[in-house]
Amino acid sequence: MTGMEKKYSRLKCLVLKMKRKLIFPIIIGVIICFIVGVVASQITQTSVNTWYPTLKKPFFTPPSWLFAPVWTLLYLLMGIALGRVWYFGIQQSHVKKAVYLFGFQLLFNGLWSLIFFGLKNPIGGLVVIVALFFLIIRTVQQFKTVELFASRLLYPYLIWICFAFLLNGGIVFLNYL
Repeated sequence: MTGMEKKYSRLKCLVLKMKRKLIFPIIIGVIICFIVGVVASQITQTSVNTWYPTLKKPFFTPPSWLFAPVWTLLYLLMGIALGRVWYFGIQQSHVKKAVYLFGFQLLFNGLWSLIFFGLKNPIGGLVVIVALFFLIIRTVQQFKTVELFASRLLYPYLIWICFAFLLNGGIVFLNYL
């Protein structure tokens, strides 16, 4: 083997080791996000078949069957993003800050389901979703300081939350104003 081939071989081994080490934080990140998703869906199911159908909804409301696959994909992407950031070392201050922000926005994500569906309070849900939007923006910015790809994995989530804000706002407008 030439010197160049040896360097390439060592680099390839290093990349494979890095990928194996990355899998564990990604799996943990996905599990954390799916746990929040399962809890939110449990809260949602209590009202989605009884109270929610009685509300007037905006014309752009998607069919009910679409929400579960969309949220499954979003929680998967969020978990991967979290795992990729966590991989860079939670002991580093910028990584720690990114993970804390992610956890805080994830808490607000679940809080929205509790307030909107659990408490049947679309106005309170609207307040929470506005706060959630700004927390996601801040999380994306902080993730970008750790890894650009991880921050971009949160873009579909951010877009969906903007859409959810419009839906939530439409419900408030049509039912409470």
